This record gives sequence, structure tokens and C-alpha cells, in this order.
Amino acid sequence: MDDPPAIEAALPVQASPAVPAGVDGSDERRDYRPGYEIVAERILAYIAEERLAPGDRLPTEIDLAQTLDTSRAVVREAVKILSALGRVRAHKGRGLFVAEDEGMLITSRWGGFFRPVDIDHVLMLFEFRRVQEMAASSLAATRATPAELRTIEVAVLQCRHGFVHGLVDVFNQADDDFHAAVSVASHNTFLVSAVRDARRLQRQSSAIGIHEALGANTELAVEEHEAIYRAIRDGRPEEAAQATAAHLDRTLEDYRREIQRRLFG
Repeated sequence: MDDPPAIEAALPVQASPAVPAGVDGSDERRDYRPGYEIVAERILAYIAEERLAPGDRLPTEIDLAQTLDTSRAVVREAVKILSALGRVRAHKGRGLFVAEDEGMLITSRWGGFFRPVDIDHVLMLFEFRRVQEMAASSLAATRATPAELRTIEVAVLQCRHGFVHGLVDVFNQADDDFHAAVSVASHNTFLVSAVRDARRLQRQSSAIGIHEALGANTELAVEEHEAIYRAIRDGRPEEAAQATAAHLDRTLEDYRREIQRRLFG
């Protein structure tokens, strides 16, 4: 898992007017935007203004920091988010490049830039995931081939292995593999794309340090994956959909609590 951005490097955008004395400041905090998110938007604007095409090289992090009048640390965290979104690619020893825009959720027609610390944005994203992944797991329960079931099972086993042995990267990869495998087993290309892109956006929240350690809630995720797999394996579409809904609802609550803790203490 990528190291979380240095929160102290954020460049807050304060709400205006100033919050009067005696007010808890909740409106001001709601309008707060981390510096790396703002810089990520500015990098996208730079790509558009310079008419850079997929495959074109971007300036170095140092040059971008100078061009955007910010620090290299903030640029680095902005690049992490844009990489998670699939907008840029960082090639070790070669530099930064504009990537293919393959994600249908990451363009302006889907409401602009996703704000990973905005509770409303996270809620909407999980609502979207809930609809898509319930449908995917339900269809998988009636369409999955033996090979696809085995792929889902291996992902489940890897999730448990990662949790038991405290291997964060193993768990995270297996988690991605599990949700992708379920969507593939739905035999619906549009669901595969929707699940992939929604999880790509969710990784922005992971990039700011949410769920950066394996704990009790990770064990719950493992058990929930196993329940979804069993329902799909046994050909029970309604049960698979409900198990998926329970998994995403519980995960959303984890995200909500962590975001609130980081924003409000």
C-alpha cells in the first residue's frame, strides 16, 4: 500500500466568510480541500492546456512544483491520486506520462474530480458500488464457470492469508482480485467496467491513509468475501446480492468513521 500523503503538506482552502465566534466551524471544515487534491486538478488542467496526448511525457515533479507554485511533496501526493485514477503513469527511471483515459467515472461528465475526504462523495460512490456489485454477484451466481469460481475462491483464500499474516499488500491485491473476479463472472462487460472504475476512485481514499492497516474490520471483510463466494458457488443469486450489500454497507461505515475522525477529531 502506498504511504499516506503527508497531511501537513496539504494546502487548505478555507471557507468564507470566517466562522463567527461560538460556531463549531462545521461549514468551514466541509469546504476544506487538501492541497494535493487541488494540485491534482491543476495537473489535469495543465495537461488540457498543453494539449498533451496519451503517451506524452509530463514535466518532472520538481518542474511541476515550480510551474504550479507548490512543493514537490504536494505534487508527489497529487501524482499518486492521478495514478490511482489512471490519468498519469509513473515509469521508474523514465518519468511521468499521460495515460489513456479509459475510466468512465473519472471524466468531467461524471461530475468532475472526486473528493476523497468529502463524506457526501464517498457516500455516493458507495451507493453506486452497491447497485453495481449487487447486480454483478447476483448474475455471477447463475453464470459463473468453474474456472471463474476458482478464481474467486483463490482471491478469498489470499485475502485470508494476507490478513492472518499481516501482509497489507497481499490483502489489498486479493481484495481487488476478488471484486474484479466477481464482476467478470457476471459475464457483463459494462458491470466489469463499472466495478473497476468505482474501485479506482475508492483507492483515492486509500491513498490518504484510510484503511492503511489490517485490523478487526479486515477480518470482517474476509468473512464477508467468503459469504459472497459461498452464495455464488451454491447458485443463490439473492443471497449473493444481500451478502454483497452487507459487505459494502459495513465498509462504508468504516470509511465514514475514519473520514470524520480525520476531519473533526
